[in-house]
Amino acid sequence: MTVRNAIVIGSGPAGYTAALYLARAGYKPLVIAGALAPGGQLINTTEVENFPGFPEGIMGPDLMDNMREQAEKFGAEVEYDDVVSVDFSGDTKIVTTDMGETYEARTVIIATGASYRHLDIPGEEEFSGRGVSYCATCDGFFFKDQPIVVVGGGDSAMEEADFLSRYGSSVTLIHRSENFRASKVMLERAKNNEKITIITNTEVTEVLGNDDNGVQSIKLRNTVDGSESTMSVKGLFIAIGHIPQSDFLKGSVELDNEGYIVPSGKGTQTSVPGVFAAGDAVDKVYRQAIVAAGAGCQAALDAQAYLMEH
Repeated sequence: MTVRNAIVIGSGPAGYTAALYLARAGYKPLVIAGALAPGGQLINTTEVENFPGFPEGIMGPDLMDNMREQAEKFGAEVEYDDVVSVDFSGDTKIVTTDMGETYEARTVIIATGASYRHLDIPGEEEFSGRGVSYCATCDGFFFKDQPIVVVGGGDSAMEEADFLSRYGSSVTLIHRSENFRASKVMLERAKNNEKITIITNTEVTEVLGNDDNGVQSIKLRNTVDGSESTMSVKGLFIAIGHIPQSDFLKGSVELDNEGYIVPSGKGTQTSVPGVFAAGDAVDKVYRQAIVAAGAGCQAALDAQAYLMEH
């Protein structure tokens, strides 16, 4: 079996950027991009207006196609498969995919990202990108002077509600309990924002709309007395957390209690020498495409330095 210089697990801005830098350096990386949704979360995004270099904006799938093509142009090889297990115990790292293929490499970059937690209610998937969003920074501008609802009770929900109050005619924060996971300072900030209304003991049970105009309203249920109601809304932002795509690692690198990869020291090095990580599988804070791309560049440079030293 050929031992490669580098394998990139995952695609998206972090994976494709790492592959581009490694390919231009002559390392001919293998990118295992995923079988169902290569390109990461941006594949399910419509217009991206905040990625530098595209003054008119660019569709998320087009941006990912461009990044992949650029990496391939310089020699990256892309396989559309999912990694199911790894063995990082030796100097040569072993990666096994769902299709039964086994690959070996001197370095591995993990860029598998994280997925948004969903409410899993009727209409959520149907209207995703047409009124249902999981990223205020990405989509808030599209709901200027329109009623917005944010679902969640943690710091992320408070931060998104505060950010969206710059755009929406109103922002309603809905939480299924009267107890919040958010820090006191973030909760007080939301309560003191005159454009934010907080509704507790309530859950969203259905998203309603039409093909022409997207989301029009949501159905609500009171978690205490079971009463139901309907609220008119144009933008529904779901901020109930993320799920890092790290299950396949199974203790091969250090993870925190939420499943995020823990960096070891400076840079993108993980707890295992020769294994690096970039993007939303590591980043709990920024979760932006440009940040993931920058981290992918860092991981590639760290991997190059490791290869030169070993």
